[in-house]
Parts: sequence; C-alpha cells; structure tokens
Amino acid sequence: MLSQYQRWVDSAIKRYRFGKSPESLYEPIRYLMGLGGKRLRPMLTLLAYSLYRDDVKSIIPYAVAVEGFHNFTLMHDDIMDNAPLRRGKVTVHEKWNVNTAILSGDVMLIKVYDMFLGLEAKTLKEVLTAFNACAAEVCEGQQWDMEFETTERVSEKQYLSMIRQKTATLLGFALELGAILAGAPLHERKALREFGINIGIGFQLRDDYLDAFADPKKFGKQVGGDILANKKTYLLIKALERARGKTLKDLQYWLKAKRFRKKEKVDAVKAIYEELGIPSLVNRKADQYFQKGFGQLALLEEGERQTDKLVNFARRLVERQT
Repeated sequence: MLSQYQRWVDSAIKRYRFGKSPESLYEPIRYLMGLGGKRLRPMLTLLAYSLYRDDVKSIIPYAVAVEGFHNFTLMHDDIMDNAPLRRGKVTVHEKWNVNTAILSGDVMLIKVYDMFLGLEAKTLKEVLTAFNACAAEVCEGQQWDMEFETTERVSEKQYLSMIRQKTATLLGFALELGAILAGAPLHERKALREFGINIGIGFQLRDDYLDAFADPKKFGKQVGGDILANKKTYLLIKALERARGKTLKDLQYWLKAKRFRKKEKVDAVKAIYEELGIPSLVNRKADQYFQKGFGQLALLEEGERQTDKLVNFARRLVERQT
C-alpha cells in the first residue's frame, strides 16, 4: 500500500507542469520536483487521511501541494546555504543561476496555493489557516538558523526551538492536513500534528548526525557540509558545551580557520565529536523525540484507528541511515 501511495504521488508530480512560459522559470521547478526523494510529507498526508477514509487517491493533489511547498523551501534554502548538491544532483542555483532559483521558488509557492483551490470553501479556509501558520513558522525557523551562524553560542533549547519551526512544523502540518481533509475530530488532528512535530525534531537530529557520519555514496548530499559551514547543529552545540582544554582549543581552531583543506577539517571535527561522545548523544536525543511522537498516537480513539501503516512508515524514518 505504501508503494502504491508513492507511485500515485510521483505520477501526479510528473503530470503537473506548473507553467509553460518562460521555460527558464518553470523548468527548474520540474527539475527539482523530479529529483525524487522520500516524498515523506505527502506520504504522511495520505497516511493520516487513510486512518479515517478509504478514498485516499482523491486527495493526491493536496498531498502534492505539501511536497511543492517543501521543495520551494529547499530551492531557497540551497541558495542561502550555497549548497552544491540536492538529492545527489546539482542544485537549481548551480544549474541555472541564483536569480532564476529565487523566481522559480517564488512562483512555486504561488502554485501551491493554486493546488489547494479545489477544496470546498469551509475546508479551504481551515487548510489555508493551518498552512499559513505552518509556512510562517518555517520562514521564522530559517531566519533563526541564519542568525545562529553569527551567534557565538546557541543553547540546546534555542536550537531545538529552531528545528521545530524550520523542519518539524511542516511534518506536523502534513499529518494535520490529512486529518482535516478526512473530517477527523479536532483533538485527533492535534494529536497527529504533535506526532509529526516530534517525529520531525527527531528526524532533523538524525539528519544532523548523518550530515557528519553518513556514507557519502548513500547520503545524496555533501557529507560534512555542516562542519565546513560551522553550522550550529546539535552536534556542534553539545561539543562546545562539553569540550575542555586542548580539545576545546582544537575545536575553536577549526571554527576560526579561514583557509583549510575540506577533508582535513571534516575529519578533525568528526574526531573531536567522537572523543566527546557526541554521536551517541545526538542519537539518544533523536530517539527521545521519536518515542514522544509515537506516544501521541495513543490519543487516537483505540480500536477506531488502524495506525499500523503510519507507525511502520515512521519507524523507517527512525531507523534511517541515509
């Protein structure tokens, strides 16, 4: 069933043209959307809907809208991060140029609103209210992420709040959207949203770990990119908290270095992380959020909701290595 859902989503994305002219505006959108990926967010929308109704295929356009918004954020994030790769392929701003990537991202967001216009008036208002709140939080989280780049010290609390906004809120909305479209009770919509938010925080923490320690052949992005950019990830925040003496001095050296060999810096900082026990620390924290998320599913009416598909899909995220 999960593979069927993904085929429906992929097929709908392939059919959707976004626009025709100028080609240079719309081709980058089709390029990015066609790079594939896990389609995590639309899958969550479909799975949440399937808890209540069987006609899952009927909401594919709205699930694709969630994926469209996610890819809009990626297109602009890649510009801000100066990222060379996305899903193992050249990023839009590298393949075309920065100005084209900005405009393509802008029109991509407009097309997301177009996708929602097929909803009935009452449902449309509910969906857009939730979507707009989510979208604003994503932008706020991205701004905090950029501000952290020039902040000397970021606390664990600040970082977790930032990734909640930037990453986790959209997973929460994806699940809430499925529940809204299915006419689910309000308290169950909230439970599904909180499930997604907690899973999303765990997902980002796991992503922080993988950015440094994943197999480059499987990860699809530049391994060590966060280290090279001195990004205030959970790993770096905890390393700065724990490091003392020579270890702290070495870490600060690499954070301040202006000229270096990329591999040398990545290897050196990873060695410091391992010395301080950071990999196990970040994975334990991720697991705490995963478990908190799964606990939210207990709030759904027992015996009424078959959550196996949703749980199994989420567990694949928990166990991801790429």
